[in-house]
Amino acid sequence: MGYVHDTHMHTWIPCTAAHCVTGAWTMAAGAIANTIALHKSANAETATVTIPILLPMNDGPEKGACLVSVDVFFEQLAAAPTSTDALVHRLTLPADTAAFGAAESLAFSYDTGNDTAGERDNQDQHTMTLTLTTPVWVEDDHLIQVQLTFVCGGAVTLDILGARANYTLRY
Repeated sequence: MGYVHDTHMHTWIPCTAAHCVTGAWTMAAGAIANTIALHKSANAETATVTIPILLPMNDGPEKGACLVSVDVFFEQLAAAPTSTDALVHRLTLPADTAAFGAAESLAFSYDTGNDTAGERDNQDQHTMTLTLTTPVWVEDDHLIQVQLTFVCGGAVTLDILGARANYTLRY
């Protein structure tokens, strides 16, 4: 096999891989037939969803996967939240008997359809792209996660459909 440098790689991360904090979350059918959604029922609360970015890891310099951006697919159909925000974190795997260290925040920009609070907070179906300011190589001791925070009024329901990691693959 020869050298591979593919700048158009994508990996789907299903909603079943996400972790939710606060609220009553269930797996449900999405608003569109044949979709699966991680569904938060209506309740006034701040809900946090963490999506692990599942990409190949490599301990070689600039080999493996270089994360460029993440597209997050979600629906806010019953009512609009007060705010919808994202963070991208990198964690380093600890050595044996050691604890995880603090997460490092990675700088990113929102796409033009979600770069203002009003665009992210509206009642609609969303594809929100988070483009890293500096793409990162996923080393063998790094975990990357996207964390979404929704401040919800009593009528707000959320459906997280999943995410797509966009990356360069080199080996």
